[in-house]
Amino acid sequence: MRIGVPKETKTLEGRVALVPAAAGDLVKRGHEVWLEQDAGVKSGFKDADYTRLGVKIAPDAAALYEKGELIVKVKEPIAGDLQHLRKDHLLFCYLHLAAEPALTKHLLDIGLTGVAFETVELPNGDLPLLAPMSVIAGKIGVQVGTHLLHQPMSGKGKLLGGLPSTERGKVVVFGAGKAGGASAALAAAAGANVTVFEMRQDRMDEMMRLGNNVTALYPYHDVVAREVAQADLVIGAVLITGAKAPHVMTREMLREMEDGSVVVDIAIDQGGCFETSRPTTWKEPTYVEEGVTHFCVTNMPGAVPQTSSQAICAAILPWVNKLAAGADWRNNPALVRGINVEGGKIVHPALQDMKL
Repeated sequence: MRIGVPKETKTLEGRVALVPAAAGDLVKRGHEVWLEQDAGVKSGFKDADYTRLGVKIAPDAAALYEKGELIVKVKEPIAGDLQHLRKDHLLFCYLHLAAEPALTKHLLDIGLTGVAFETVELPNGDLPLLAPMSVIAGKIGVQVGTHLLHQPMSGKGKLLGGLPSTERGKVVVFGAGKAGGASAALAAAAGANVTVFEMRQDRMDEMMRLGNNVTALYPYHDVVAREVAQADLVIGAVLITGAKAPHVMTREMLREMEDGSVVVDIAIDQGGCFETSRPTTWKEPTYVEEGVTHFCVTNMPGAVPQTSSQAICAAILPWVNKLAAGADWRNNPALVRGINVEGGKIVHPALQDMKL
């Protein structure tokens, strides 16, 4: 099969879907792999790193999409990509369509088959292609939140870990999955007092094992309101597979936080889990609501493209192999669950009630 890897076009997005070694493995399997010129540069990979392994270079996006049958990219297609997509393309990338009705309609009009990384689901409910980026986003959320608490960034001027004679900072995390768990672990390791809200008992147990400075609680409304009011940093990492994220923090709760506090919404790709969240980019990453700094960048892992590209590629390559092998991939339940749109129709159950 002819596999096309385009350059990412989202604002300040530096990832590439296939690193050279992975692309080379696909060539060895007999596939024809095309890379858009300089698609790997921001991740630290030159075109020559690919060509020495048998990968072909397309001079621009138009040529890349013309050559490719299976299009493998990282982020959802935007204007520059959509003009090149065709009905016969098999698209494999993050889509996050629940929060993107306009994109959904565009893909339906094209009629292609779109398999979303985030909805490839194993029988036990695990999401293997979402997991690595969730971990990275969880860590970035705490790193960025820590920086935004600095006074020169208009933060309240608090060091999360504290030191003798000072208070520790307080971090509240919604969700104890891959992203929330990574946030809680990093914040706890930094010395902050951490409260994690979660409904699953096994995940609460795991959070408690992170350290004596971590508390896991069920998200009763009154308890959430109390903990948020005392927080310096709030991380939102709530996920319903393929669906729009529920709001777990209201504007009313936000008003009770001290000015200069910070909230980070990792769920923003799926619409955001805070009432006051709206998508931002790495170019203009923050805004202030009710005196609280909001960080809601929709491609957080794109800030560390070398690490992110290596991680996502290792996760997706076995599935790319299955998709490239031919129609037999439709016998794979996990990949079938990953189909979001096909032939002009919405396929994934979580998207059936979308208003387009």
